[in-house]
Amino acid sequence: MEERALSGMRPTGALHLGHYHGALKNWVRLQSQMPCFFFVADWHALTTHYEDREVIEQNVYEMVIDWLAAGLDPEQCTLFLQSRIPEHAELFTLLAMGTPLGWLERVPTYKDQQEKLKDKDLSTYGFLGYPLLQAADILIYKAKWVPVGEDQASHVELTREAARRFNHLYGREPHFEEKVQVALAKLPKDSAKRLEKSRKAYQEAGDAKALEGALQFIATAEPLDAHDRERLTAYLKGTGKQILVEPQALLTEASRLPGLDGAKMSKSYGNAIAIREDRASIEHKVRRMPTDPARVKRSDPGDPSRCPVWQFHLVYSDASTREWVEKGCQNAGIGCLECKQPVIDGILKEQQPMLERAEQFITKPKMVRDIVHNGTLKARSVAQETMNDVREAMGLSY
Repeated sequence: MEERALSGMRPTGALHLGHYHGALKNWVRLQSQMPCFFFVADWHALTTHYEDREVIEQNVYEMVIDWLAAGLDPEQCTLFLQSRIPEHAELFTLLAMGTPLGWLERVPTYKDQQEKLKDKDLSTYGFLGYPLLQAADILIYKAKWVPVGEDQASHVELTREAARRFNHLYGREPHFEEKVQVALAKLPKDSAKRLEKSRKAYQEAGDAKALEGALQFIATAEPLDAHDRERLTAYLKGTGKQILVEPQALLTEASRLPGLDGAKMSKSYGNAIAIREDRASIEHKVRRMPTDPARVKRSDPGDPSRCPVWQFHLVYSDASTREWVEKGCQNAGIGCLECKQPVIDGILKEQQPMLERAEQFITKPKMVRDIVHNGTLKARSVAQETMNDVREAMGLSY
């Protein structure tokens, strides 16, 4: 099975430079390395903003234009819309039947979001269950890799647990235990006893070395055929046949680009620069950025480490420019407006190819809709294959 990567974003409208450096730049890199599926998580937007229906459609296509502007290529990756693939909801429903409530309540972002969004009524099933919907989004494409920041790693772990539980509940073939005993009987008695001892060491004490040794023995034991090896592997691990793939988090390096005030970049904080923001607005915003509070006057020396502008230099300036900034700030040789100009130039230089790529999609919106439509058709065919396996495993293929 080919290794796939999958990730998605809620449609919040036009994206900012924090999105680009925190996720999109990594997506663009991954699309040339493996099959990638990137989706607009419009159902997820409704888990916290279920009353804001008027802006969803506009936000969806504004965001996709930014994806394309950033360099995502529909010839290299699959871009699609979550809500156009009902199989996501079907898998979510089926996973929910066997997922303990406590798994959802302990997800770190559950209580965190309730605290941050106190103005919204989040006592809904949709909000509680959104990590499981997220798990369905991943599992339905049998994705091996999920590029996420460290703050989202717990969601990938929940996805792994959901896949493991599903495989344990439904991956076992009829008369599994009897067939395991038949396979064990093909081995010398002392070998069968060692396998049983290794199984207990792994399942009861978490001894990974015991499991590794047992799996190596199974892989080379001549009396066993391929079916015997698969059954004994499942028996040792305490799982069934792998129907849903357990994904791995592909940790994305934390974005080094903060907001204009030094806090996390966010439209709601009013400290963001949009990917397609106009030149005059960018110049205005950067020139108004706060600097080291110690530099009250032009002649006061400063410390770049206490200045939000310095964080932008770390992203946009080369080594010689950073050296010029450090020395000039510390000995008051340059003023703050002089310091900010290379940042402005760096942002505009990075932005220019994005604006050029975006132009055709802005003037021809049907192109964007066609890209999403074609990607959705491709993604749905993969999702349908997975659901065929899931229904058969659950006894629903009648």
